Amino acid sequence: MRNLRSCLARASVLTMVVLRTCHGFYVPGVRPHEFSPGEDVPMKVNSLTSIHTQLPKDYYRLPFCRPTGGPKMASENLGEFLTGNKIQNSPYSINMLREVYCQVLCQVALTKVEAHTLGTHIKYGYHNNWIIDNLPGASVGLTGSGQPQTHYAGGFPIGFIAQDTKETFVYNHVSIILEYHNPEGKEGHRVVGFAVEPMSIAHRFSGGYEWDGESSEGFTKPLDACQAGQHMDRGGISQFQKVGVGERIVYTYDVTWKYSETAWASRWDVYLSEDHMVPAQVHWYSITNSILVVLFLSLLVVSILVRNLRRDIAGYNAMAALTDEEKDEEAEESGWKLVHADVFRPPSNFPMAYCVLVGSGSQIGLCAFFTICCSAVGFLSPARRGSLMTATLVFYMLCGCLAGYVSSRIYKSFRGRKWQLCTLATATAFPGLCFLTFIFFNTILAFFRSTASVPFLDLVIVAAMWCCVSIPLVFLGAYFGYKAEVIEFPTVTSTIARAVPEPAVFFLKPIMGIGLAGMVPFAAAYVELFFIMTSLWMDQFYYVFGFTLVVYIILLITCAEVTVLLCYYQLCAENHRWWWFAFFSSGSTAAYTFVYSFFWFRSLEASKMLITYMLYFGYMFLICTAMFLVTGSVGALTSLWFIRKIFGTIKVD
Repeated sequence: MRNLRSCLARASVLTMVVLRTCHGFYVPGVRPHEFSPGEDVPMKVNSLTSIHTQLPKDYYRLPFCRPTGGPKMASENLGEFLTGNKIQNSPYSINMLREVYCQVLCQVALTKVEAHTLGTHIKYGYHNNWIIDNLPGASVGLTGSGQPQTHYAGGFPIGFIAQDTKETFVYNHVSIILEYHNPEGKEGHRVVGFAVEPMSIAHRFSGGYEWDGESSEGFTKPLDACQAGQHMDRGGISQFQKVGVGERIVYTYDVTWKYSETAWASRWDVYLSEDHMVPAQVHWYSITNSILVVLFLSLLVVSILVRNLRRDIAGYNAMAALTDEEKDEEAEESGWKLVHADVFRPPSNFPMAYCVLVGSGSQIGLCAFFTICCSAVGFLSPARRGSLMTATLVFYMLCGCLAGYVSSRIYKSFRGRKWQLCTLATATAFPGLCFLTFIFFNTILAFFRSTASVPFLDLVIVAAMWCCVSIPLVFLGAYFGYKAEVIEFPTVTSTIARAVPEPAVFFLKPIMGIGLAGMVPFAAAYVELFFIMTSLWMDQFYYVFGFTLVVYIILLITCAEVTVLLCYYQLCAENHRWWWFAFFSSGSTAAYTFVYSFFWFRSLEASKMLITYMLYFGYMFLICTAMFLVTGSVGALTSLWFIRKIFGTIKVD
């Protein structure tokens, strides 16, 4: 016990040292650009997004001002396409350090279709997502008490609905606030901040001038609501711009430049921390909760297993040293030693499927570990849009070797003969499920004209990556797995299987163990899971991957410890069918996560569109399936190691 306490103390110190780095840093993601005074600062527009529908839409699908010559796509990587980004140029003219005062951009006369489309998107809470120098536009607004408030994620709304009259209004004026910094030893200025304050103003030209929206004269005519040489202020708005058939909407904008001491390398800090809206103590609470759970469980496992196993092994070995006459005088043996001739018998139900699932889970688990590590050290920062998705795909493909190796080693120990089928199933089962689901949703999204619908060429690229890289790597890993020596078991399996007695206690029934096992790992990770879900479905930035890495490791350790403890009690109850039990026990963590997703779904305030429910629960099912495979594989492999160890320490006739 003294050694145990010493080890736990060292582990606690090491954990705290690791946690000191959990705030992490990030690679800014792009090369800094110095703008000279008067130089053009291009602004781009991304897809319109809504957390209520989960259907990103093309910005120029709505009646907004278009750039001269029409919209042009900005260069995008594969990850950006897969995550629904569609970045295009905009008609806004912005120049470094040049102030703009209520500049007319264009005029749009709403048709019946345009009025309905714009009103519907405002009703569903769609937001603009603008980008300047790779910085997303923060949203400046007012709280319920009238205090200014800035949100740095999710863009800014395209309009609002009056609470009293239920009339729909569009934000047709934007005050663009840009912050710049002068780096030492450099000529020019760097953009280090970007915010947008949207306003709704029913613009009217002075003197009753009527503009056709085409002539150049309208761009210079004064507006009643605008003061010459002054930026627009909310207090000067007398009437909001309604959305209705025949309404002439005049779009205007201001540009304000402010100097900032923020360095270019740290300009993303305020975005990632949301200006400290979520205190760091919340994440520390999450980590503390997880550490306490795993420490308590570790003490429980060690105190039970070490004491009981030491007593069991000493008793079994002492029994083996007795003569036959002395054995007859001793009481009849009981406990886990009685199943020594059956404990390594391959599962009677779907042994190949068992190998496939364990191999697939090993692949996903290692892929997740590498992805989180790269994110924690800053290589996959939010500044590089789509980099997280791209890295996940690449790591998943490369980890195919592990999937083939693990499934082949286990299948070989089962004396399986259809190794080609086992390897092919390992390479295609889970990725095939994901790809077919993705194709199904992609087809539906294409009918909704959503930017989340991936172009056909990118689908071909993903399919080529799967067929030409991932599958061959799985077969390569399987080749080495089948060439390796078969896994040796410390006991000989009998010809006839031993009957499994009915458990004496209700809680020793396998179904009870499986149902309760996932509760502990889920409790260790549920706090951080809330922030991950918020980032995934609410367009929020997530960057505390140091915390995620610690929670991920704790989750796997907890799954392993719970499964080992439950398998030990099953063996003590003379139940030698532990293979699937171990997998489902730790894998049940995913079931708790999926149930939790039902409760969390209410925070989205989702629309009544069927596609929203299909997208959310469809992709959550895939995420939980991946989690089921990872946690199940950890429990299965840990239990295999544990059972080999304990049966290798006893003497069997």
